Amino acid sequence: MERLPTPAGQQADIPDASPAPARTATATISEQGIVTGWSEGARELLGYTPTQIVGHPAARLLADDTGEQARRKTAGRERFSGQVALLHRDGHRLPRNLLAHRRTPQDSRPAEWLVVTAMTAGAASPRTPDSQALREWVFSQSLCILAVFDPDLRLVTANTGMESALLLPEEQMRGLRLPEITPGPASEEAETKMRRALETGQTQHMQAYLHPTGVSTQRGWSTSLTPLKDPGGTVRAVCLAAHHRQQEHLARQRMLLLNDAGARIGTTSDTQRTVQELTDIAVPRLADFAAVDLLDTPRRGSEPTRLPATGPITMHRTALHTTPDNPSHTSHDGHDGHDGHDGDDTHPASPPAAGEKILYPALSPVAQCLAQGHGALYEADDPALTRWAAQDPTAAWIREQKAHSVMVVPLRAHGTTLGVALFTRSRRPEPFEADDLWLAEELTAQTAVHLHNAHRHAREHTTTMTLQRSLLPQTLPDQGALDIATRYLPAGSKAGVGGDWFDVIPLSGARVALVVGDVVGHGIRASATMGRVRTAVRTLADVDLPPDELLTYLDDLVIHLAADEGGGAEGTTETAAGIGTTCLYAVYDPVTRHCTIARAGHPPPAAVTPDGTVRFLNVPAGPPLGLGGLPFETYETQLPEGTLLALYTDGLLQTRDHDIDEGLDTMFQALARPAHNLDTVCDRILTTMLTHRPDDDIALLIARTRALSTHQTATFSLPSDPAIVAQARQHTTTQLTTWHLDDTTTYTTELIVSELVTNAIRYGHPPIQLRLIHHNHTLTTEVSDTSNTTPHMRRARTYDEGGRGLLLIAQLAQRWGTRHTPTGKTVWTEQTLTPN
Repeated sequence: MERLPTPAGQQADIPDASPAPARTATATISEQGIVTGWSEGARELLGYTPTQIVGHPAARLLADDTGEQARRKTAGRERFSGQVALLHRDGHRLPRNLLAHRRTPQDSRPAEWLVVTAMTAGAASPRTPDSQALREWVFSQSLCILAVFDPDLRLVTANTGMESALLLPEEQMRGLRLPEITPGPASEEAETKMRRALETGQTQHMQAYLHPTGVSTQRGWSTSLTPLKDPGGTVRAVCLAAHHRQQEHLARQRMLLLNDAGARIGTTSDTQRTVQELTDIAVPRLADFAAVDLLDTPRRGSEPTRLPATGPITMHRTALHTTPDNPSHTSHDGHDGHDGHDGDDTHPASPPAAGEKILYPALSPVAQCLAQGHGALYEADDPALTRWAAQDPTAAWIREQKAHSVMVVPLRAHGTTLGVALFTRSRRPEPFEADDLWLAEELTAQTAVHLHNAHRHAREHTTTMTLQRSLLPQTLPDQGALDIATRYLPAGSKAGVGGDWFDVIPLSGARVALVVGDVVGHGIRASATMGRVRTAVRTLADVDLPPDELLTYLDDLVIHLAADEGGGAEGTTETAAGIGTTCLYAVYDPVTRHCTIARAGHPPPAAVTPDGTVRFLNVPAGPPLGLGGLPFETYETQLPEGTLLALYTDGLLQTRDHDIDEGLDTMFQALARPAHNLDTVCDRILTTMLTHRPDDDIALLIARTRALSTHQTATFSLPSDPAIVAQARQHTTTQLTTWHLDDTTTYTTELIVSELVTNAIRYGHPPIQLRLIHHNHTLTTEVSDTSNTTPHMRRARTYDEGGRGLLLIAQLAQRWGTRHTPTGKTVWTEQTLTPN
């Protein structure tokens, strides 16, 4: 290439296509028609030196009006070719064939035209053979298939490409028809098209898959059948020309393999299954043998082992696959395909089997591949393989099994190295090439991403399960109103753990609240929201709110949570902060056997009376939480002692094996069967209704009601008279003596009763009632009146005569509080009794 002189201030190297100096005249011309570059060949051709022509209009180099014609012909085009009359510096005309290319530089310089012309005007170099010899050489030496057939479609001549493709010399094929040379449908079709070319004088085309007789491997050829005409236009013969489409075929096969891998790799979250899918799809379509070694086989939910910085690397053979007739065939249990005579050491070495631990030396190709982070190709005689086999006996199988080509590719995803994949060819003769390495890297990248996601999902699942378990009740509270058994079963689907929960909350007056709820969504977000909602329920329950009021406050809370978060997470289907959460809240009083229930979009509870009758409690269906504006209603009923209550989330009914009606029938049948142990009832329901892990979480709470006997409660009606306080103390002392409680308890309770009754007389409205409840090592003292005024504890000043009563009660009792009723309020205290 010649270097063109350029004007000052420009930095441009203008290449010239001539292999020898001064054989091509070259110039560059700007879009404005100014000469910007001038070669030595151009000086020799037209007589101008670079300093005489660079920077001047190119039009002065053209004779006549050729310049205007050239501008019209090149307008809007990228190339121009044709004969142009040039003007020599001395004034004589030079008709020349010019070829001009419009070039757009990669930098910010403007576009320009590169104009070239051959100095010798097409004459051959003295070193060039005559054209007839060249034609003969092209025909005979071309790697494409070239053959000429006469009008009888018998072979006249064939080149070396034809001989190589069919494994026959020309002299043995001459005079034969193509179907006689290589029988088959492709030859029959080619002969038909040759006859058509002879008859029509038109070139015919076809795609042929030809192979020599006795050879099964077909090779794709794109074939043209061209009629050969004499100077008079008469068709005298036909030429068969074909070029090999092997690379195109291989590229298509690689794309198909990659496409199949997308559907076949990563079908489960199991690590071993995923890497086995990689080896299964790689053999035999890419390699004769494939194996995957992982740095570790991590426990579910744990982090994968990190790659050591230096030194040998310990890995675990996790999967392998080989062609059955491959010399390196090893079954998955690690035994080779030989009979195995004792003491016979002549068998070729076998590769490590699945499950074995492998120690790779620091200089082995595997260790180097992991350190460098990219794959590598090796031939059998590569020094790296030779050195590895000499250092590591476990690598001897590569040489022993005649693996002539090896690929080592790391499994990496999101910056983390998980392992390595090995591929070898021993049966297939073609060695691995760069495109095979690219394909292997794509396959391992897909596999690594699936492994990484499986680890991440497992960690998230473990974290969510831990959070979920920690937010659920760890132990059931000690209370005497209900016998209770619970079950929580997380979802088995990929969606992950949801936000189902249950709770048992002791209330004042020996009552107990039962709660079952279901937060919308799955994963950590749903579990965290469940924890917030459950905490809110317990807080509101401590205030002793009725079920409908509690759900109203809870509804407002969920709306506020949603407003704080500003909607659902982007790209998810989860609802913001639990909007749509369902909840059922029930309060049972063992003294009156009265049960009050309200629900927010939750399935109604089922009840089984002692006579075996199973029914749904007709609790009004309120809206799910977070919608706002709609009321919740309560349902009240009397439950005989021994009644079974079943509270559950909708995951119990939404199973793939049956519809909801069938699920209800199955649950009713399981509940109706007698069982003294409530754990048996829970297990019976789950085993009867579920045949596999559920698609949604299931929370199940089974409770059997108890009733406090009349001997465990004492109720006294008191007139609104300060003189009655002493009588109230006397009632208390008599009743506690009947219950055989000690003097200390009696003295403390007398003080509590005095303060509560005095406050009721002073600040409340009659009628006034005193109730004592002795249950489950607890003594409850209640004083009720019809006033809605809530007493508040305050700290009395030094000279105040009152204000110390509630402070004293708080010191004497373990718990105290106020609950409102439709007719007034009740102030209560609880004292924990020491068992005798």
